[in-house]
Amino acid sequence: MKALVYHGPGSKAWEDVPDPRIQQPTDVIVRIDTTTICGTDLHILKGDVPAVTEGRILGHEGIGTVTEVGSAVSTVAVGDRVLLSCISACGACSYCHQGLYAHCLADEGASGIGWIFGHLIDGTQAELVRVPFADNSVYKLPEGVRDEAAVMLSDILPTSFEIGVRYGKVKPGDVVAVVGSGPIGLAAMMTATLYGAARIIALDLDANRLQQALSFGATDVVNSGDPDWREQVLAMTDGLGVDVAIEAVGIPATFDACTTIIRPGGTIANVGVHGAPVELQLQDLWIMDIAITMGLVSTSTTPMLLKLVAQHKLAAEKFATHHFKLDEMMDAYDTFGRAAETKALKVVISR
Repeated sequence: MKALVYHGPGSKAWEDVPDPRIQQPTDVIVRIDTTTICGTDLHILKGDVPAVTEGRILGHEGIGTVTEVGSAVSTVAVGDRVLLSCISACGACSYCHQGLYAHCLADEGASGIGWIFGHLIDGTQAELVRVPFADNSVYKLPEGVRDEAAVMLSDILPTSFEIGVRYGKVKPGDVVAVVGSGPIGLAAMMTATLYGAARIIALDLDANRLQQALSFGATDVVNSGDPDWREQVLAMTDGLGVDVAIEAVGIPATFDACTTIIRPGGTIANVGVHGAPVELQLQDLWIMDIAITMGLVSTSTTPMLLKLVAQHKLAAEKFATHHFKLDEMMDAYDTFGRAAETKALKVVISR
């Protein structure tokens, strides 16, 4: 089969690799019908995730058709159309029982890490993929849910909702600032509306993404390149600061921005993947009674979000801005990697 293979920082190739095979009774093999590229894949290619070794097939998002089923699998069958979760969960360990699938203790990949696709085992940017723990890690898709909507439920929607909105404790009437209007930030804006945020302020350096943010739930936009960007945000909050600040980029400057606009008693929810240390100005923050949260998505909310997408309550397909075939994977990476020029949000790559 063909797959997108990582060959060290800055190097990747669409090349021939062996077909995956069933290794455990709980495995299934899935033919990938649709996949996409995540900002985390770009972090890997920059060398920000050293656990990813040369020869790894990248990708942790996908929609596909089951082609082979292990002897212990009971929830899906050959021919089923399924959503692949970016997190693999054994369903039996103490963390899985708590719904913290991100820290699954099974020894697939590494004990304590649920994100293994395209990280510690081969991923979904391929024609076929082996899926461990299928009974707990894939979801049969309802009729009428299109691939380009469903694939957004592999990662970005549950990530933004769980780590941004829920960890941020968004509640009705809150003023929420989302720093970064890429796919993760836009998904945070879209799902913050589920909890009744009164005002959602999108911040970004890119004017195009700020314009797009208005169609994903933002009520206001601020260009964070403006000299008075902070004053603009505070003016929308009677000078007090926002109730919730969601960091959706993963660089020191955007986290620092969150700390300068949060009100006393507020919450900063870090969603971005950081590849470098961030200096925490604790001498200024200790007195503010704020909470800082962070985490890796567990995808425990995926079934609920899938219902909302199926009922057209969340327009997940709006993230799909560019379409490619699987054999155009390298072009898809080029387009996604130059998102500021191409205006790409999510690239949809289909068989």
